[in-house]
Amino acid sequence: MRIGTFVLAAQFPGQGPGEALHRAVRSAEAAEESGLDSVWLAEHHFVPYGVCPSATTLAALLLGRTRRIRVGTAVSVLPNHHPVALGEQAALLHLTSGGRFSLGVGRGGPWVDLEVFGGGLDAYENGFPEALELLLDWLREPRVAGRGERFGFREVAVVPRADELLDGAAGASGPEVIVACTSPKSVRLAAGRALPMLLGMHCGDEEKAEMVALWRTAAREAGHPAEVVEGAAHVSAGVAQIADGPGDATETLVKTMPGWLRQGLDAHVTVDARHRVMRDPVAYTELLCALHPVGPPKLAADRLAATAERTGISRFALLVEGSGDLAATEENVRRLGADVLPLLT
Repeated sequence: MRIGTFVLAAQFPGQGPGEALHRAVRSAEAAEESGLDSVWLAEHHFVPYGVCPSATTLAALLLGRTRRIRVGTAVSVLPNHHPVALGEQAALLHLTSGGRFSLGVGRGGPWVDLEVFGGGLDAYENGFPEALELLLDWLREPRVAGRGERFGFREVAVVPRADELLDGAAGASGPEVIVACTSPKSVRLAAGRALPMLLGMHCGDEEKAEMVALWRTAAREAGHPAEVVEGAAHVSAGVAQIADGPGDATETLVKTMPGWLRQGLDAHVTVDARHRVMRDPVAYTELLCALHPVGPPKLAADRLAATAERTGISRFALLVEGSGDLAATEENVRRLGADVLPLLT
């Protein structure tokens, strides 16, 4: 089982973005020090829900500060990026880190980002498959031309080539690409290209198991071999808070997370003024505590093992900054490594 952290760079009430980003960097460094497998970085714009606007930029910093741990984006929002520009960044990080970079991409939401960055609502509603295909071409081919409805350009050379990792190391074919999936349509899109999924922390085990089953069916229908279908390394996002008392971890998160969620989610602005219903922050926090490894080490390990058994997913990206406090976040990461990991081996 491979346990990693999910870093939102969440700005809690009363904090500034610098404090949130410093906690994000320190939690990633602590993840490597604690023996965890990976760090996954979220990307948001114009909201305190997460104050990292470029997951690839923060990934570059963390890859430079670490030596072993895998660093991935969860996710780079594809409608806000030109696929070639994102592909160039991914290839650069893959090659210079010795293959430690994973590129997670997603469709994002109908937010005002689409207006600011010029993608428009159509890029969100219809353009994701074309953008993903162009991105994959860039990471796999020596020369690429844009021949779609949105991206049209003459054939150009791919420099640097993502498949030119030195010394024949693992990942020589290019960086891992993962797709955030929230609907059957996105599951089938990922499965058709044999790309593993990132499944959100709002989903329970039953829903995630259904999405994995759909992915496997669609991947087989697309002609992918059995070993590819069965070996897909999907990632389950969740929340982790470790404490000794049976209710201490939940109490910590119920005190802190609703204020962050209320402030952060309420700041989202839709690009087309569509109505949206915001989750109740307290009820959502309680749901996350019930679904994920929140509690004493044994309970946390049991929940991770149960999710792996029910869904077939053995990679986890766990939000560890739910306390909003730097020292508590570092201790939480340390306990994941020292107290939970040994129970899973």
